[in-house]
Amino acid sequence: MKKVLAIGLMLSFFLGTAVAAFAAEYGTKAEAEAMVKKAIAYIKEHGKEKAFAEISNPKGKFVDRDLYVTVYDFNGKCLAHGGNPKMVGKNMIDLKDPDGKPLVREKVELARTKDRFWQEYKFNNPVTKKIEPKSMYIERYGDLIVGCGAYKK
Repeated sequence: MKKVLAIGLMLSFFLGTAVAAFAAEYGTKAEAEAMVKKAIAYIKEHGKEKAFAEISNPKGKFVDRDLYVTVYDFNGKCLAHGGNPKMVGKNMIDLKDPDGKPLVREKVELARTKDRFWQEYKFNNPVTKKIEPKSMYIERYGDLIVGCGAYKK
């Protein structure tokens, strides 16, 4: 009986460790929301130019595993993008997800009427390199649309 209990405890420990390691590999919705708030505080403290450079830095403080911050204006122009800095400066208003959902246009329209909200769409996960469902937390800050999304697992 002691042997079975010991084996059960060992299995529970290893399974729990494996689950925790898997979970730690990916960002959560709570972490995405916190990252947006951190980015807005950084913009307030350091100004747009310095903040956009830091947000777009793939090794910066606004990229963590599969979490990264994006900033758009109300015309759909990408001002900062931690997941793909090549998008910065481009008007992405007509960008659609693989299902044809106009994700930037929807983001802009929602930001016109809401201070903060969640948006659902599919996008390329920088960690897995696969198209996956994503929930993005977004806040309007003045003339900026600041977001960070967590991929659904």
